Amino acid sequence: MILPAVLLLLGVLTAVVGPRLLARADWPDREPVVALWAWQCLIAAVLLCCALSMTFSAAAAWRAVGGHVFTGAPVAVVEAYTLGTAGAWAHVTAVVLASGGLWSGAMLVREIARARARRRARRAELRRRAPLLPGEEPGSDRLVVLEGDRPDAWCLPGSPPQLVVTTAALQRLKGRQLDAVLAHERGHARARHDWLLHCSSALADGFPQVPVFSAFRDEMHRLVELAADDTASRRFGRLTTALALVELNEDRGVFGPCPTAQAHVPARVNRLLTPGDRLPPSRRLRLTAVASLVPALPVLVAFLPGLRALG
Repeated sequence: MILPAVLLLLGVLTAVVGPRLLARADWPDREPVVALWAWQCLIAAVLLCCALSMTFSAAAAWRAVGGHVFTGAPVAVVEAYTLGTAGAWAHVTAVVLASGGLWSGAMLVREIARARARRRARRAELRRRAPLLPGEEPGSDRLVVLEGDRPDAWCLPGSPPQLVVTTAALQRLKGRQLDAVLAHERGHARARHDWLLHCSSALADGFPQVPVFSAFRDEMHRLVELAADDTASRRFGRLTTALALVELNEDRGVFGPCPTAQAHVPARVNRLLTPGDRLPPSRRLRLTAVASLVPALPVLVAFLPGLRALG
């Protein structure tokens, strides 16, 4: 039975070719939302290849598993998958891929638990530094202002999300710049970018030797910022949003010759000041449709023997 090997090969090919195609394309920075969807579809295709390969390997290795997988299937379909002809490789493949799946789940649970612990700690710190006024009820529109010498603004995910801004940021941001910063943070909360970051971090931390997962994490961190920048710039203008980014980050050394943790900020500012034309809606729709078809490819490969047997 060569189907598990074909699916694994397809997964490797997708993991190698997909990131290179996206890196060479000229549209991801112009359409970060479409690029986010394309990356999610790419990773979904890789994971589907592994999951389907594990399923068919286990079905070939153990009759009990094969009986559950092909319950109710015609005899011709079962024979098309040539169950029972696998050697020891089927057992090894199934066990290794199942272990990888369990490890991925464990890494995701760990990442979510850590994120919740950090969020609880930060919310407790907010309650300590900015307690509710008498009669005030917590709500999604409440903006918390903290005393601070460093200009900063952020959004704590949760239900409801919490917007926070420092007094130094209020002093630095002029006119509608504060509105642009808040719109940026609300864009993160509305699109639930925190879940994308959690999933990408879990895969990258769980499999540090797999380049596609590291690239996925890096691109998620970059693209969610671009998408939030676009949310703010559509309401308050690109120049206003760019100036707000500069005001918040110029004291952090991000515009100097030495790279910092926020080295992506200058590129974001340049993108806002020298924007490329957005893609036509028809092309955005085509790119979205093509990306959506990528996870369908391993499913088609997996069902092809059965479809041919029925035909």
